[in-house]
Amino acid sequence: MRLNVLPPATSRRSFLAACAGCAAGAACPALAAQGAAAAFAPAVEKPKIRLVFTHITPELPTWPYQGYDYEGRKKELTARLRQSCPFVEFLPVTAGNPAEARRILVNDAEVDGYLVYMIGIWTGVALTIAASNRPTLFVDDLYGGSGEFLTAYAAARRKGLRVAPVSSSRFEDVVQSVRAFDTLKRLQASAILDVSNRPPGANGSAIQDVFGTTVKQVTGDQISAAYEKADRSKAQTAAARWMKEAKRIVEPGKEEILKSAVMYVAMEDLLREHKAQAVAIDCLSLFYANKLAAYPCLGLFQFNNDGLVGACEADLPSTITMLMMSYLTGRPGYISDPVIDTSKNQIIYAHCVAPSKVFGPEGPSNPYHIRSHSEDRKGASVRSLMPLGEMTTTLEVSAARREIVFHQGKAVANIDDDKACRTKLAVEVKDVYKLLGEWDRWGWHRVTFYGDLRQPVETMAALLGFKLIEEG
Repeated sequence: MRLNVLPPATSRRSFLAACAGCAAGAACPALAAQGAAAAFAPAVEKPKIRLVFTHITPELPTWPYQGYDYEGRKKELTARLRQSCPFVEFLPVTAGNPAEARRILVNDAEVDGYLVYMIGIWTGVALTIAASNRPTLFVDDLYGGSGEFLTAYAAARRKGLRVAPVSSSRFEDVVQSVRAFDTLKRLQASAILDVSNRPPGANGSAIQDVFGTTVKQVTGDQISAAYEKADRSKAQTAAARWMKEAKRIVEPGKEEILKSAVMYVAMEDLLREHKAQAVAIDCLSLFYANKLAAYPCLGLFQFNNDGLVGACEADLPSTITMLMMSYLTGRPGYISDPVIDTSKNQIIYAHCVAPSKVFGPEGPSNPYHIRSHSEDRKGASVRSLMPLGEMTTTLEVSAARREIVFHQGKAVANIDDDKACRTKLAVEVKDVYKLLGEWDRWGWHRVTFYGDLRQPVETMAALLGFKLIEEG
């Protein structure tokens, strides 16, 4: 694994150690609300999850074995779940047959979802719970529930029920899947600012209907007014930090970077005023219409580093993708206009906003350059030199179609080419030609996250009842 973008003072070993610590921290639900983002975290109650243990009487000869201590195992797992998932309220019960499962469902109007923990087999409980078509996790306690887990999950999937599976000897995989319930709850309490002179439209309505996330329009005149009122001393502090931390400053002068910092403070003021956690700004249209005094790129870069969401071009599907994954994994997304290079089996993610803390607010920082915005060579933007040799996960969420498009690959190069947007991350994929198939339905944007995040993406898709489309 080669991380050749690091400054000389940073060793490969120390960076990887920091990355490993951050990856372990991704299981911590508080990660998305640490640091600067904590002040903007939505007020949310813990999700109530019905924890349903399933087994038959221990007197019968079956897996795990005759005379198995089901009661001791239930106590052990309940304690471990409560310790590892303090962001969820577990309501444990036991069911040994479909009739008992139906009685549980009758009284569960206020429950947010189900965790069916199969510690024994052949109860019929799992499919009965899943038939309610409420968000449900099936968990196999290996060698205890395996037979029923396999048959029940296959049947639930075939029926299109909202069920996600966990069959792993690594308990952290159960914890990560449970985080999906917390994510759904946080999304319901969150708000997105759509900074644009056009209304949010069908995408905004679909996001509100499916996720419960409020989408609020802020006009060009409103952000201009916020810019005029923004605290210049706070802006100077932000600008000084960006210039100090940048590995290189190429085109923009100090005055241009300060204007970007004032825009950052203005956007932060609007987030605070509207109690929002994400901003999507129609940057190109507003800038070209002289409605923005500066490009917002550096401010969006800072939000994404801090655990908030800053999204380009008022792209609401990408914004909800970033917000969902931030809550789910604690990591920022990178919106891009991808380019395909079939000769190298690569997709190159190109844009003028990208984070420099790809493993989350508490993770290590990678170098970045401050550049002009590429298309018009004005303002200030970011070229982020992101870590190489790492798995990346790229997706886009369509609330309107109830679908997620998804692919993965390994980061292999930070492309230096003066054409097109400043950050260009090249990723090697399994089948680059397969990546040519979905752009007419999904548009040009995709959102990239660092890490092998297949499991959390698949879990969210299943619990939402979304179709997962794998490209590439």
